[in-house]
Amino acid sequence: MNKTKIELKGLAFFARHGVLKEEAQLGQRFKVDVLLSLLDGLEFEEDTPEHTVNYVEVYAAVKEVFEGFRFNLIERAAEVIAAEILERFDKAVEVTVIRIRLLP
Repeated sequence: MNKTKIELKGLAFFARHGVLKEEAQLGQRFKVDVLLSLLDGLEFEEDTPEHTVNYVEVYAAVKEVFEGFRFNLIERAAEVIAAEILERFDKAVEVTVIRIRLLP
């Protein structure tokens, strides 16, 4: 059975991540893309929201981590985001933070 995958793209946040003092002081705008793999065997025939992950809540979890903590390394931010989603959402079995990039 194939896993259902859902990608949340372009989640925009303002944060103060980075090694440089200026990055912490001034902050920057970022976009985050996240890929969720859902449990095998989930039933979608009924087409009702309770059979999947609430993506508004996933966005809120990413926002809470990304804006609520300060990271020197984007790689660490990605790791914490993925762990938080897996902890909060039992229907998500795999999470990949595809990219975190600066917005111009």
